[in-house]
Amino acid sequence: MNMARLTGSLYSPDDTFRTQVATMLRSATVPVTIGDDRSGTNGGSPDVVIVDGRIDLPGSMAAVERLRASDPSAAIFFVAAEANPDLILRAMRAGANEFFAWPPSRDAMDEAIRRTAARKASSPSGRPQSATVAFFGAKGGAGTTTLAVNCGVEVARLTKRPTLIVDLKPGLGEVTLFLGVRSRYTLLDALDNLHRLDNEFLRELVVKHKSGLEILAGSDLFDRPGASDSGALEEVFKILGRQYEHIIVDAGSQMNACAVASLYSADTICLVASPDVPSVRNAQRLLDRIGQLGTSGDRVRVLLNRASEPFPIPPAQIQNALGHPIYQMFTSDYKTVSTALNSGVPIALAGNNELASQFDDFTRRLLDPSATPASPAKRSTLGLERLASMW
Repeated sequence: MNMARLTGSLYSPDDTFRTQVATMLRSATVPVTIGDDRSGTNGGSPDVVIVDGRIDLPGSMAAVERLRASDPSAAIFFVAAEANPDLILRAMRAGANEFFAWPPSRDAMDEAIRRTAARKASSPSGRPQSATVAFFGAKGGAGTTTLAVNCGVEVARLTKRPTLIVDLKPGLGEVTLFLGVRSRYTLLDALDNLHRLDNEFLRELVVKHKSGLEILAGSDLFDRPGASDSGALEEVFKILGRQYEHIIVDAGSQMNACAVASLYSADTICLVASPDVPSVRNAQRLLDRIGQLGTSGDRVRVLLNRASEPFPIPPAQIQNALGHPIYQMFTSDYKTVSTALNSGVPIALAGNNELASQFDDFTRRLLDPSATPASPAKRSTLGLERLASMW
């Protein structure tokens, strides 16, 4: 979660250019959310502006100068039909940070995005960056909401920083139920009021849990949010990113337009599976689909839920089938989970048990992959050390 997404704008009259570059930016290791604006000024202050210099070279150079004058902190990427020393020098003098010949390679673009993110993170004047984690289930009933809710509670508890969980499932969202709270408003109120979605209005829409976690409740309509809401949803995530340092998304288990929007906006995608044949099969297909969408595989964390011996399918075999490592396993404990659900008290707050310890370990690693867990003795025997011993 220490990699924060950036915002970007595209300065080009060419729809093909815009589509190809947007796909490339979304597939970067550090995700870039693109505003829908052809002038390169999407009403805010983008972190990255990509200027198309292939068609109107004098006009695009003048645009770089204007953009640099209006926002000295923005990273400006200039794309030309070809690379030559004189053109590169002109672009740099105009104010461009990076130069690419068309078409730019994914590796070169990714490296430039990484440099931009690193500069922003090290800026003493920059506000703390938001980080979004989307939980997506390989199938219904995989425990996606359980993992998302407990991760959200742990993030709020450990960081003491503004943390929000968004329930994306239409009609059947259960986040407020799991947390034992009620909300007057839902995600639809945010989607339908983008024009007034500021900090004050957001405070009215969310409900706060005693852990400090804030909740944007799920819709009570079965047909919304739907495909027509996906564009507005990406805008909502950008607005939320300016208000919260950590955003957790319960994206459900349906690969629809709104789920895709949440995956594009996420810094980390947690794919929740269980050790059974249908779940592993679906996880395989979903990993392929996530790759087809242009989302970087480096963002994906495979979580194996309800994983207790005897395993229906050994974890090592699941890893081989998926071609992706298992990031964390959570033990099967129906009694603890059902008690937490029926009481409205999350597992992470219910006391010292194995699942609570696993959520603590998992969340600490998400927040800081290099950190040593605070309570090593509580680490589950289903951790990565045990998984490594199965090879």
